[in-house]
Amino acid sequence: MNACGRFLNRASLKSRVWTLSGSDGAISALVVHSRQTLLPVLCAQKETPSPRFLRRLFGVTPVHSLQGRKDDAAIMEIELEKIGLYAAEIRDYDVMCIDRAPCDYRTAGPEELLIRKPLLDDMDALAALHAAYEREEVLPVASELNAAVSRLNIQRIFAQEQMLVAELGGRLVGKINTNAAAFTRCQVGGVYVHPDCRGLGIARRMAGEFTANLVAQGMGISLFVKKSNPGARQVYQRLGFEIAGDYRITYY
Repeated sequence: MNACGRFLNRASLKSRVWTLSGSDGAISALVVHSRQTLLPVLCAQKETPSPRFLRRLFGVTPVHSLQGRKDDAAIMEIELEKIGLYAAEIRDYDVMCIDRAPCDYRTAGPEELLIRKPLLDDMDALAALHAAYEREEVLPVASELNAAVSRLNIQRIFAQEQMLVAELGGRLVGKINTNAAAFTRCQVGGVYVHPDCRGLGIARRMAGEFTANLVAQGMGISLFVKKSNPGARQVYQRLGFEIAGDYRITYY
């Protein structure tokens, strides 16, 4: 999903795709390189792609992170170590998917909770929520938030992605958005509820309404949840999401 979305929406010629094809022309592996991130799609291969393919790839690609199916990422980690790149941090996730309307969400959350589309006037509050989300869920260990870049990120999401916010007592307390799209599926991310308002059912209500909207558009939905976050996994499972595989992000 992420690899496909970056390829379809690449904003500059600096994004590249390497493909490995057999004599019949069938693609047996590909790697997307975008914004210093490698996204390998090795098509369930258990062995490393040919050395010539990897030499062409590693000769021109500065790597800040590697992400994809856990098995694919693990293969590429070994190859990166051979050229002197060692992981600084590894995060493992459950890939979760749903292709039907969610359940058990309509009555979740406080009675006065409002789930709605964001407005331009919400940008300052959205930027604060997004900065907190990036600190908690995105930034590698020992990294510092760049507030200006974080605000540009949420402005891009506001302009290009689908999003809902949660409002409680006139205050924005949560957000959810898409962050990648393929041909028939989209990826949900950026899910965040302010720590003061957790445990009230806000995430379940917000994710349920967002998922229902996407399914109504004919889209299947995928997301990934840290294996160290069983609470979030439970929220999605109650909505009807099922675990479909393992995902990994490796930082360098």
